[in-house]
Order: sequence, then structure tokens, then C-alpha cells
Amino acid sequence: MKNSAMVMQIQDPASQRLTWYKPPLTVLVIKKKDSQVLLPFVQLVEWLVQEKNMVVWVESAVLEDKLLRDDVKLEQESAKFRQVHEYYTGVRSRFQALREKLVTFKDGRDDLTDRIDFIVCLGGDGTLLYASQLFQQSVPPVMAFYLGSLGFLTPFQCDNFQEQVTNVLEGHAALTLRSRLRCSIHRKGERRRESLQQASNNLLKPSLQSQYGYGPMGNSNSNNNCNLSSSNNSILVLNEVVINRGPSPYLSNIDIFLDGKYITSVQGDGLIVSTPTGSTAYAAAAGASMIHPSVPAILVTPICPHSLSFRPIVVPAGVELKISISPDSRNTSRVSFDGRNDQELNHGDSLRVTTSIYPVPSICSQDQISDWFDSLAEGLHWNVRKRQKCLDELSDLTTSSSEDTLDEFDNLKIYDA
Repeated sequence: MKNSAMVMQIQDPASQRLTWYKPPLTVLVIKKKDSQVLLPFVQLVEWLVQEKNMVVWVESAVLEDKLLRDDVKLEQESAKFRQVHEYYTGVRSRFQALREKLVTFKDGRDDLTDRIDFIVCLGGDGTLLYASQLFQQSVPPVMAFYLGSLGFLTPFQCDNFQEQVTNVLEGHAALTLRSRLRCSIHRKGERRRESLQQASNNLLKPSLQSQYGYGPMGNSNSNNNCNLSSSNNSILVLNEVVINRGPSPYLSNIDIFLDGKYITSVQGDGLIVSTPTGSTAYAAAAGASMIHPSVPAILVTPICPHSLSFRPIVVPAGVELKISISPDSRNTSRVSFDGRNDQELNHGDSLRVTTSIYPVPSICSQDQISDWFDSLAEGLHWNVRKRQKCLDELSDLTTSSSEDTLDEFDNLKIYDA
């Protein structure tokens, strides 16, 4: 085309490669709460500290794990726990030698922003979702090992973790940028309160503003982490945000707006707004299509809609969805974010959802295509069926009573030869 502005630029996902601008020094190791993960966890941490000289961060709860402590009063524990505690004696002694070299953090108290170079997850998909929740802005590259039950998002095996981690540290790995959704709840009357606060701030002299701690948006010392009921507060989700009717016996009645334009209303059990990564989770169970995580899109899937023609839809990643309770709805709704932070959505409230600028860079075991289709095959047994047998022309033709047909078959063999 003569006009270059009319040409669409499409990025090849294979071009997304891991590149370190400086050698990684700090690693965050997150494990699931399962005794079977203790041995690979200690082996990994021991190797990272002793062989790679890396600073390892772990949750503070790991140091409180009774199976990794020697000062547990076993007489107060059950017989089964005492047996398991004795079984992990060797693992516990190895961990005690590393205990003082580890850096700990606590979720909700410590900010990990710009402190971690990359993340290693030991567990299932929930472990990766938890890692995503810890970073509400830029996320370090995530290397997820499969030690769970499903493993859609965990492509690595622990058998030869030394070789795999070394390849990642040297930058020999592909990346899948998994988009996240930025969600915020706007409460009824909140805009009016903000406009009134803004007007009152404008009436105050600058000296009074500094004296009483008022800023352009109100009290500058307000806590933004208490909930999502402010336009300044948002949460990033990797899988989906779900709006449902909760314990109410009535159908949900939810209005959907796309970039400010009314689209439709959902009358049913609820609505799922998911990322392409979340398309293989709750949305897939509700009938949505499975979308590769490199596709920039947002999935909107109704939950048991009262209309059989209401099919799941896919909208561009750049739009903003506004979801609110219909004025004539008989009940309120509940909203949850990746299965956490469950809150009530009342009449007059609205939920705003759009694609975040902070994806989760997930390190691939092979490449973006192979990892995804392998996860579909292993996790969902996608397109696994009993194959149709091939047509045996010889046995089919020999059962025919026509001699002409056999002659034709002989001639065909001579022709093929």
C-alpha cells in the first residue's frame, strides 16, 4: 500500500525473548503450602545460595513452618505430624544451615517493588496467581515449576532444575507476556464527595492546605490499601474478575458499558471478565473460547445466562468496561478478583475494568506456542478422542462380489508400481 499508515504492524510472539540488562542477583522463591514441596524447595534455595551466590527472598511464613523447625513441642502434636516431622529431619537440617542467609517479607506489609530480579514458583497455578498479586505494578520474570495438580501456567519440571535455572540466568529463554486486568470499584456518591472535596480544597489557602494535610485529592495521609472503593485504588488480576449473585436466590441483573456506550444487560448467575490467560480457567468452564495469552483481548462471558443466545464475546484489549447493577435489579452482586478480595457491589456502584500496562512476563520452557498447546493437551486433554480407523481398501474390495472391481484394483497396483 502506498500509505504506510494503513499497514498493520503485527509482532511475532517468538520475538519476545528474555534479556537481562544486568546479571540477576536477587530471586524470590514462592512455594505452595504442601509438605511434598519442602525437599525441592530446600534443594533449590540451597543451590541458589551456595552455587549461584544469589540473595534469596522467601515469605516470613516459611520460617514458621513447623516441619522446618527444631523447637516444635512434638508432645502437643498428633502422631501423624510427629511421623512426618521425623521423615523430614534431613531436609530440616539442611534448611537450618540456610536460615540466616534468607531475606524474608510479609504480604501486605513489605513492598517488593524494584527489589526482586526474578521469581521462582514451586507449586500449581495458584502459586503463580499469588506471585502476580504481590506485584501490583511491574512484575519480574516468573519461572514456574510444576508441583501442583493442574499446571496450565507451570511449564517447568523439577527433575533438572539446575540446568533450567542456569539457562534462564544466562538469558536463554523465551517469554510470554500475560496481560492483566486493572479493576477498580467506584462507589455511589463517591464522585460527588470528590468534587465537593476538590471545591473545598480550592477555597483553602496553600498554607492551610499544608497545615491541615489537604492535597488536591483530599487527605494526603489516607491509606490506599484498605479496599478498592476509590477511584485511586485498583487491583491487577491475572485470570479474571467475577461478578455473581452471591447467596441471593434472585438472578443477577448487570448492565455492561463499553467505552461509555451501553452494550447489553446480563440476566443470569453473573459475569466473568477474563484475560486470555484466564480463558482456560473459569471462563472455559462457562463456555468461552480458549485464547492464546499473546492475543491482546478481554473476554466477557456470562454465567448461566437466562438467554440461550447470549454467547461469550471478545473485545479489544484497549477498551474500558463499566459494569454496574441494573436499577431494577432485585438484589446486589458480589465481585471477586482472581478468587480473592470478595466485595459487595451495590446499586449505584460501578466496576471499571481495562487492560493493565503491567503484564506478567512468564518464562517459557520451550516457546510460546509449544508451552500453551502442551498445557491444553496435558491439563484439559484437549481434542483427545478415539480416532477413526483408516479405510482398508484391500479388505473392503475383497469382500465385493464383483470381479471387475478386483481387476481394477490389480491394474491400480500395476499403475502405482
